Amino acid sequence: MEHYDLIRSRRKTLALEVTADGRLLVRAPLRCAQARIDAFVSAHAAWIEKHLTIQRERAASRPPAPTAAEIEALKARARAELPEKIARWSEKMGVRPTGFKVTAARKRYGSCSAKNSLCFSCFLMRCPEPAVELVVVHELCHIREKNHGPGFYALLARYLPDWRERKRLLSMN
Repeated sequence: MEHYDLIRSRRKTLALEVTADGRLLVRAPLRCAQARIDAFVSAHAAWIEKHLTIQRERAASRPPAPTAAEIEALKARARAELPEKIARWSEKMGVRPTGFKVTAARKRYGSCSAKNSLCFSCFLMRCPEPAVELVVVHELCHIREKNHGPGFYALLARYLPDWRERKRLLSMN
């Protein structure tokens, strides 16, 4: 039987999860018997093996994590290049961000706060130039439209009619 981490909570059912780092999590109700949990894991051995294999393959194909020096270099490049793009597009769009910062966020390339402060991931600098511009314009659009409704996409299309093609460039990185 595969080794697993057990998480008990106030749930009613058993569940399996294979994490991105290849660990097996079993979620179980507080009073579920250990024998029942073990039987559940054994009954799903084929599913577990399949998904562990998938995660191992993904991990092997991922590039190595960037070093601290590489992250600092990307941040420096972002701080040097993004303000000019933000200023140019802000003027075209007639909006004014209240701030700008660069982080090492891994899940999203950019965000716009409720107070119209923009935040960009340094990893955006690994993307092609048209994709970088898309993220800048996307976040500037959020100054006017705080959600991703039809009005937001109409505004985005007004400034970047080719935003869909640019978005494909983002997903390739």
